[in-house]
Amino acid sequence: MADAAVNETRRVLIAADKFKGSLTAVQVAERVTAGLRRVVPGVEVEALPVADGGDGTVDAAVAAGFERREIRVAGPLGQEVTAAFALRGDTAVVEMAEASGLQRLPAGVFAPLTASTYGSGELLRAALDAGARTIVFGVGGSATTDGGAGMLSALGARFLDEDGDPVPPGGGGLAELARADLSGLDPRLSSVELVLASDVDNPLTGPKGAPAVYGPQKGASPDDVATLDAALAHFAKVLEAAVGSRAAEHAAAPGAGAAGGIGYGALLLGARFRPGIEVMLDVLGFAPALERASLVITGEGSLDEQTLHGKAPAGVAAAARAAGKEVVAVCGRLALPEEALLRAGIGRAYPLTSVEPDVAKCIADAGPILERVAAAIAEDYLR
Repeated sequence: MADAAVNETRRVLIAADKFKGSLTAVQVAERVTAGLRRVVPGVEVEALPVADGGDGTVDAAVAAGFERREIRVAGPLGQEVTAAFALRGDTAVVEMAEASGLQRLPAGVFAPLTASTYGSGELLRAALDAGARTIVFGVGGSATTDGGAGMLSALGARFLDEDGDPVPPGGGGLAELARADLSGLDPRLSSVELVLASDVDNPLTGPKGAPAVYGPQKGASPDDVATLDAALAHFAKVLEAAVGSRAAEHAAAPGAGAAGGIGYGALLLGARFRPGIEVMLDVLGFAPALERASLVITGEGSLDEQTLHGKAPAGVAAAARAAGKEVVAVCGRLALPEEALLRAGIGRAYPLTSVEPDVAKCIADAGPILERVAAAIAEDYLR
């Protein structure tokens, strides 16, 4: 009976990211909850789906109580799409992937030289129209490598060629840039706190820049990467003539290369760069939820080396460890040794492959398998 009384006081906080391609962060929380309650029906569970600034960030904010707002904006190829941002009070969460993400391209289609972030600028403008005074701008999962030029254009900037005409959309078009005029930028931007939330700290150009590191994921050939890198370097040079030395400083700054260089455009707008998961944990109210918890379950689709560099589970685990809370992780695939998990603050990881070795089945039936994994966690930690 004493053990049962102890277990009744256990409160579990589920703070996991999505299993990309299988389950949203909300669905992960639902399935883990179901699995825990299969073993311990009365266990107290609090779900706080998390995201690191990339795709799924708006959904995480809505799950935490933000209002979902939808508008029609330009997709990466100029076609109209319905995109969402989240609003609570005067704080907005804007996710660039909603407008300019890879998921907005037709299946199998890439446009590394011409995809534009114009729709992301329209989303930011919609947040301003809704009265936002603080905007968390989550960037990641982009289809674009235009240095944020499209976004800036939607907010009132002008990028002109030798004839005084607007340059073509996309990073490739920036090679034709002769003059940049930022004087028409929306004046409301100067009185808003803009936070650039990203899990990458790359500069704009060079061997670690946006085109070299992320261009190939967006369909860029080696020649395209060289073209884009030169075009973005030229973009920064022309902007230096327009706004001074800060254009060059921002190009070299951490986060400038995030999401195809949209980080650079955000820094030009005065954004403050912060690791995406840190920002989102603040916005979502993680600290008070953590205080109420005795066990934290985090996770994402693949726990690997990338996880340790600013991904959601690492951020959750670091905060939980600092608060003296026990942390375990769920994942589809585990590619980290036990020592690395422990260093990150994760006591143990439970991959789907531990109950279903067939990876294809894990992807296809992720929900039911995750429930079985969560039941194992309950047996190990809640009985």
